[in-house]
Amino acid sequence: MKSLRIALLALAVLSMVGCSTTIVRRVDLTPPKQSSRPIPEDQLLDVGVVVFDSNIPELYDDIIEANITPEIRRAEANWIVNYTKEYLQATGNWGAVRAIPEPSLAVDLLITGAILHSDGESQVLQIKATDSRGVVWFDDIFEARASKYSYEAGVPRNIDPFQTNYRELSDKLLEYQESLTPEEVLEIRSTTLVRYGKDVVPEAFGDYVLQETNGRYRLNRLPTPDDPTMSNVRQLLERELVIIDTLDESFDRFATNMDEPYWIWREQSYPLAIAFREERQRSKTRIASGIVLAVVGAFFQRQTGGLNEIGGYTAVIGGGTEILGGVRNRNDAKLDQERLHEIGISASQQISPMTIELENATITLQGTFEEQYEKAVKYIRETYQRELGNIPDPDSSMDESTGEETTDEFIQDTE
Repeated sequence: MKSLRIALLALAVLSMVGCSTTIVRRVDLTPPKQSSRPIPEDQLLDVGVVVFDSNIPELYDDIIEANITPEIRRAEANWIVNYTKEYLQATGNWGAVRAIPEPSLAVDLLITGAILHSDGESQVLQIKATDSRGVVWFDDIFEARASKYSYEAGVPRNIDPFQTNYRELSDKLLEYQESLTPEEVLEIRSTTLVRYGKDVVPEAFGDYVLQETNGRYRLNRLPTPDDPTMSNVRQLLERELVIIDTLDESFDRFATNMDEPYWIWREQSYPLAIAFREERQRSKTRIASGIVLAVVGAFFQRQTGGLNEIGGYTAVIGGGTEILGGVRNRNDAKLDQERLHEIGISASQQISPMTIELENATITLQGTFEEQYEKAVKYIRETYQRELGNIPDPDSSMDESTGEETTDEFIQDTE
């Protein structure tokens, strides 16, 4: 009887190991929700969607195991933020929605996130929404799987294979926004302005807004409408928004250039990603079932004589066969993984870096979006301080501390 119970247990384990789940796939054409009431212009919050963390592992083996092509993943982080921006802007539920390289105090609501997984088959994003008061609206994981029909010719290219993620994000943002009172919205907008002012002129706005122990920001008092410093801060804020808008156009151009190769990469990686996942699952299943068979077989081998011993040998042999089969499945998965990597490299070679231009001058900024943004903001803030007389106007290209000639980090040609 004991032998029978063990055999039945082994069969039960094998049945659980071999279980598979059905994945429902469809093209999501459901439009995002729109506000149930007209939103006055002074109640519209400005949104900044920060470039998502590409979440690339440091170790090469981990990169390969996760099916990540670093060049593609970094490009995706920029493409996703631009698509999110356009999707939210189209709802009409917000003020200006901008793609930004890093968090900025110039906007009322920040959307930050990380790419947890992304290929042609599935997309998993972690997204957090925080307003200028430091209030976290939500910090959730959004997961969507593409349908094979998502890549067919009849589906419009503006319908992303993972549209469900963007729609659910939009609906969740709207749900929280509609829970706010007009007074709370005004508080958010006022906090944005005062926090920005404190960051630029801390000595003038030191006690206007206070940070509490929970990390949130509380308005202590507001400047008077005719406060000259506040007027200057508003002008500087507008200049910084011009920088952000200019960079936002660069995001648009970057996304446009990336659209075609990125679509092809996802379309081609879709069946390979499925094959890789299924092969890896089969490998795990066969190895697990082989171990169970081998363990049960070893037990029966110890039962001398009769069918028990014969069955034990058979189970051990069967278990070994399953383990070897699982290893073969794992090798097949490796082949699919390598093909995914090759497609990623091919697509990444068609994605080039971008530069920006300002309206009042031609300013060439080299580097990543983040580096361009930091240099541009530093430039306009130094210009502002120079206009106030807080820092001297440079009258030579000589560094007084070293006596050596210096060059700017960017090139400015005044028109």
